[in-house]
Amino acid sequence: MIILGSHYSFLDFEIEQLQKSRAIDSINFIQQSQDPKETIETLENALKNSKSKHIILNLPRPASKELISYLTQLELRDVKFLTLETAMEIFLNKCYIPEDSQDLRFLESIHHLNSFELFQKKIIDVLGALTILVFSLPLMFFVRKKIKKESPGKTFFRQTRVGLDGKTFTCIKFRSMHENSHHDPYTREKDNRIFSFGEFMRKTRIDEIPQIFNVLKGEMSLIGPRAEWDILVKEYQEKIPYYHERHLVKPGITGWAQVNFPYGKGVEDSTQKLMYDLYYIKNWSLLLEIKIIFKTIKVVLTKRGT
Repeated sequence: MIILGSHYSFLDFEIEQLQKSRAIDSINFIQQSQDPKETIETLENALKNSKSKHIILNLPRPASKELISYLTQLELRDVKFLTLETAMEIFLNKCYIPEDSQDLRFLESIHHLNSFELFQKKIIDVLGALTILVFSLPLMFFVRKKIKKESPGKTFFRQTRVGLDGKTFTCIKFRSMHENSHHDPYTREKDNRIFSFGEFMRKTRIDEIPQIFNVLKGEMSLIGPRAEWDILVKEYQEKIPYYHERHLVKPGITGWAQVNFPYGKGVEDSTQKLMYDLYYIKNWSLLLEIKIIFKTIKVVLTKRGT
């Protein structure tokens, strides 16, 4: 794969993911020159010295007529060129968000689920939540006992979160922090507000189990974008113009962003997670739901909490 230009800065884990793709033998980054002929010459040399079959247009400005003519000719040699948006969906399973916050074309195919899709999702939510409830009852009693022992206080933690169509609801989780801890909207690494068993619950996602009651009430789904605190949502919406789009579906206990993006905090990481959320909404299917379930199991077993 040849990546032409440096408009979008690929993250290290994204490059690792690209390198693992069977469709990609290697990755070669090439800068776009002001002179189209120089750019074409550089591309030609790169193609001669590699087996690349894909050229990703990661350009900060529109391609010149000369470059477009050259790229279309390359297709006759079985070398395909892809826009950054298309490449990210195919190889990274995420929707690219334009940095200039002005191009809305990528939102045209992102919308509410249709009636049949909602029906399928409802069946998954109800049957899945009831099954989890039955099998997790003994665990819930054990967790309650451990919380009381390590950090006296309430068993459950309640917080206002933002759900479908931007409506708020009260999310319930097992409490993993000491009560009356100092206020901080973000969880820090080695956060001293989190007691020992609370840390274990976060890593294994046991603290999320009580959210099945939110699912049964119809406020959440088993799978969907993470239900964010309303205070953080207000901040993200001010800094990320497209952030409202994730509320086209119900938030989930687990989701595409949660199982694909490493733990992170702040606006930049929220933008990255939004790319995965938008991909999930755009490409929703039963197969994708099943894929997320298996990836979640893998995350839980490896204790990679988010």
